[in-house]
Amino acid sequence: GKSEQMIEYIKKLRACIKWLLEREDANLAEIGKLNGLIDAADKHHAEIVSQLECKIQESVAMKEELQKQYASLGESLKKVEAEQMECLRSYGDEKEARIAAESSRNELSEELNRVKLEQKRLNDQIKMLQDTNKRLQEYNTSLQQYNCNLQADATKNAETIDKLQKEKNTMVETMNGLKDHSNSVKLQLEMAKSSQSEALKQKNNLLSEVEALRGELHQVRDDRDHKSAEINSLLSDLGVYKELTGKSSSELENVMIRCDALEETCSNQTEKIKTLQIQLASANEKLKRSNLTTMETMSEYESQKRMLEDLQLRLTEAEQKIVDGEKLRKKLHNTILELKGNIRVFCRVRPLLSNESGAVSYPNNGENIGRGVELMHNTQSYSFAFDKVFDHSASQEDVFTEISQLVQSALDGYKVCIFAYGQTGSGKTHTMMGNPEFNDQKGLIPRSLEQIFQTSQCLMSQGWKYKMQASMLEIYNETIRDLLATSRTSIQDGAASKYNIKHDANGNTQVSDLTIVDVRSINEVSSLLKRAAQSRSVGKTQMNEESSRSHCVFTLRIFGVNEGTDQQVQGVLNLIDLAGSERLNKSGATGDRLKETQAINKSLSCLSDVIFSIAKKEEHIPFRNSKLTYLLQVTS
Repeated sequence: GKSEQMIEYIKKLRACIKWLLEREDANLAEIGKLNGLIDAADKHHAEIVSQLECKIQESVAMKEELQKQYASLGESLKKVEAEQMECLRSYGDEKEARIAAESSRNELSEELNRVKLEQKRLNDQIKMLQDTNKRLQEYNTSLQQYNCNLQADATKNAETIDKLQKEKNTMVETMNGLKDHSNSVKLQLEMAKSSQSEALKQKNNLLSEVEALRGELHQVRDDRDHKSAEINSLLSDLGVYKELTGKSSSELENVMIRCDALEETCSNQTEKIKTLQIQLASANEKLKRSNLTTMETMSEYESQKRMLEDLQLRLTEAEQKIVDGEKLRKKLHNTILELKGNIRVFCRVRPLLSNESGAVSYPNNGENIGRGVELMHNTQSYSFAFDKVFDHSASQEDVFTEISQLVQSALDGYKVCIFAYGQTGSGKTHTMMGNPEFNDQKGLIPRSLEQIFQTSQCLMSQGWKYKMQASMLEIYNETIRDLLATSRTSIQDGAASKYNIKHDANGNTQVSDLTIVDVRSINEVSSLLKRAAQSRSVGKTQMNEESSRSHCVFTLRIFGVNEGTDQQVQGVLNLIDLAGSERLNKSGATGDRLKETQAINKSLSCLSDVIFSIAKKEEHIPFRNSKLTYLLQVTS
């Protein structure tokens, strides 16, 4: 609440300062006008005095001549006296006019004294406002400390998110390993099942063979019993024959041979039965082992399945934590940016050239450390304060680090504008573009695009998919030119009626017939930037050998979708390299360069009015005063 009250008070103070500055400018203009009138009156008075002196001399000469001719010109005396009276009357009129001019001059002197007193009073009020501004800066310092604490909390949350992300990656790797192991177990299970089916088939075959062997064994046993019975009957017959008939020993030997053959066949059948029983036992043992292996495989598969379900549950919880952490990060990130201010002004100081005079210094203590800059010119010191000051030793990376959070906001679905504003030759194009061929000299545009593509690749693991579209145009003499057009003629002609700015109901800005390119990598964007840089309008002035004569606007539209959470974001990043402001008396511009300079200074003035109106939260904001502000209306 106190911050809002102070913001309102700051707005009133800024309005009061603006009014005082306008009043002072009006007073100075009035003083100049009055001084001009006084000079004109003095000049007119000198002319009248000289005329009167001439007339007096003429009158004296005429009087002497009249005195000489008095006797002879008595008749014309009245006429001469009348003329003399007319001259005296005109002299009286001129004298009255002189007295009136002197009185007017005195009145102007009194008015000048009153203006001086008013100026002194305004200076006192300005000092009072400066003291108030100092107190407000102290309060701003306390807000910045609070902002630092919030940033520390945000850093801790980011570390927690990183830890969760690492745990998630570890779980994913473990789950992939378990999936591979599960697949191998499934393959082993399928192999075990196939081997089990083969074992069952072999078992059935063995069982059928055993049944057949058992049948053969029963048949052999029956044959053996039958043969034994035959042998017994033969033996009995033999005894009977021996006793009764006494046959010859040759018949007995034949019978014995037949009996031995039958016994040998019986023993062979017995060995074959034992072999089949051994094979049956080994088949049963294989079948038991196969059943045990199948049971172990099934139990291991069930345990792996339960472990996989547990890991998937933990992975879902971790992903939910990451999503919640990402939401918290966005909330804290935007809170920090709002505390810093939706409109921020950074100052970058380049080294002085050999033909430039003056000295630049930076406060070493107090509240303006890192935020203030002091200039020394003609033995007079000037102090300025910004949201951040980069000295001449600051690198491209130092500048980008400060604005990288704004680039992240564009990826989160917000609309961001980054301007490079300054006098021609101050290094705006170097800051925005730099030299993309060398990493340490890359400007804000290449670094911002690298950050966006790297972050979008990291967010793919969280289910985000991004689509990006790039366009690049320049505004030259209030005319839009497409820097990505394939035809060089269309770029130079501009086709003012071709490119029309339109705003839809959703707050999006479109330029009709403007080339929009889908980009998927930083290399594609780099080639577009090179092509656009070759088409941009530059010119030579007395202040800069190669001065940008147009406003260059690079626009990157970001469309993001998270299929897991059904979230959608749509952000816009505008990176703008403004044309350099310059004074006509210093630039020496004539002809086309004069027209360019007038258009540049007018559009920059309109941009200043728009930013000031937004900062004051006025109801009417003059977006339509220039093509640049109208193009960036929704984004601003």
